[in-house]
Amino acid sequence: MTIAVDEQRRLVDELAIRNLVARYADAVSQADERAWIGTWASDGSWTLGGTTSEGHDALLQTWRGLMGLFERVVQLPQSGLIELAGDRASGQWQMVEIGRTKSGSPTVTLGSYRDAYRRTDSGWRFDSRRFDFDYTGPPDLSGQWIS
Repeated sequence: MTIAVDEQRRLVDELAIRNLVARYADAVSQADERAWIGTWASDGSWTLGGTTSEGHDALLQTWRGLMGLFERVVQLPQSGLIELAGDRASGQWQMVEIGRTKSGSPTVTLGSYRDAYRRTDSGWRFDSRRFDFDYTGPPDLSGQWIS
C-alpha cells in the first residue's frame, strides 16, 4: 500500500497538532509554565470566560493568575477534530479538568476549546484558543451547568 505525499503530509501535520494539544494538557497538569507558553505562537490569543489575552506576556499573566487558584489541576483532552489548510489549521476539543483549589475544594470543569493553529519555524503552535465552559463545580456535577 502506497500513501500519496499529500496524504503523508496531512497525517504528519495532524499528528503534530494532536501532540501540541497533548503537550499543552501535560504542561497544565504538571504546572510547567515554560512548557505551556512554548505551545503558543508569540502573538497568540487565549479567550477564557469572555476575556482575551494576547501575546506571551499577557498569556503568562493570565496563566499565573489561574494556576495560582489551584493546589493541583489535571487537564484531560477528550475527542478532537482537526481541519488542515496548508500552514494553518483549526480544531475543537472537549476538555475535562479535575482540580483541587488552594482552599481544598475539589472541582471539575467541563467545556470545549475552539482552536486555530499555525505552522511556525518551531513547528505547529496555537494561534488562538477559546474555551467555552459547560460546567464548573463539584465533581458530583451538582453545580449549575452553564450551557
